[in-house]
Amino acid sequence: MQSASERDPLPWCLALCFGFLLLCLHRLGLPNRIYFDEIHYVVAARQLLEGVPANREHPMFAKEVIAAAITVLGDRPWAWRVPSLIFGVLGLHAFGRLVWHVSQRRFATIAAMFLLAVNFLWFVQSRIAMLDMISAGLGMVALWQFAAVLREPSWRPRLRLALCGLAMGLSLGAKWSIAPVLVLPGLLFLALRVRESGWRIVGRRGAGPIPRISLVEAAWWLGAFPLGLYWLTYLPGFFWSSRAIEPLGFIPYHEYMIRLQDSVKRLHPYRSVWYQWVINWRAIWYLYDDADGGQRGILLVGNPFTMLAGLPALIWCAWAGLWRRRFDALAFVVLYAVTLGIWIINGKPIQFYYHYLLPSAFLMACLALALDAVWRRSDWWRCLAPAALTIAAGMFVYFYPIISAARLHHGKQSFMQWMWLDSWR
Repeated sequence: MQSASERDPLPWCLALCFGFLLLCLHRLGLPNRIYFDEIHYVVAARQLLEGVPANREHPMFAKEVIAAAITVLGDRPWAWRVPSLIFGVLGLHAFGRLVWHVSQRRFATIAAMFLLAVNFLWFVQSRIAMLDMISAGLGMVALWQFAAVLREPSWRPRLRLALCGLAMGLSLGAKWSIAPVLVLPGLLFLALRVRESGWRIVGRRGAGPIPRISLVEAAWWLGAFPLGLYWLTYLPGFFWSSRAIEPLGFIPYHEYMIRLQDSVKRLHPYRSVWYQWVINWRAIWYLYDDADGGQRGILLVGNPFTMLAGLPALIWCAWAGLWRRRFDALAFVVLYAVTLGIWIINGKPIQFYYHYLLPSAFLMACLALALDAVWRRSDWWRCLAPAALTIAAGMFVYFYPIISAARLHHGKQSFMQWMWLDSWR
């Protein structure tokens, strides 16, 4: 029986999601035109509706979702952005559920969701018609469902594994950068099976980590099923009138996609590398223009407080995980390392700060766990936890005009108010 202080904070999680939804809806239709990378994905979605191949270097599912939104809601800016909004809110909720099932810590769960909502990246990417949030949101759902089935293996394990596999396949069908996350559930299931059964991992009934799920069935839900769904996301491309995708030619087609991605070698003014993301050094101007009756801007940069405060928290979580056997802390360190590591070893010549979207989310989980440890103290240090959340919220409020396309009242030099570093210009 859990103590009252450790009850599931689901009502708080839902309230945070609702508040985040309202914030994202405000000025969702501004600018009233395509901006930044919407030029690639909105145009590609329109072409999909015409049966014309476009943006072939990326998987199709996210573009299909944008195309569906255009069909249902009309070809207008807020309609293009609704899919990212939906998956941003869903991903925020899934992230909270993930932290809860992994940690069983009420304060850490609420704090993690709050920190992610105000870390700037999750907010900005939830309001632009790009692929990233659809992929990230579904990836969080997959992790949530897997963490839930490990925490409560007796409650509908097949349903949760099916939902995990469904989210995995569609997430990969939105963008490949989620792939390192998606291999972890299967690897963890195998590792836990080996720990319990030794190398006699096949054929033992009732073996863990999910007693009613065999290794073969787990391989289906966490491996073959997601890959089959991923393949099905290319279904419209099988019927293109020109340069259709061959249903059985997936390996050559993916080689072609990789070549297209690697062919982009022209240096971009907003390019950056992973160590600049970690220290919040390089920002991206998604928009800074006279738009819709006034000067408006959308700056992609991390929350100046939480992005830096998260780094010592990351170190603390690594220490707590390795020396105090805190599985919850170690889990989020691993997720951070894997999602950042793929960009460290990736040979893609041009990278951008928005690739830090997933690592920054898991960094917020590490910061929340560290703040939870402070919150549990009985001395004056305890007050540092709510103080940190207050500072994070204050930063969000201060930067809100320049990350939400608000009308700026001091002309073209308005941006200088928020340019704390020359590298953000």
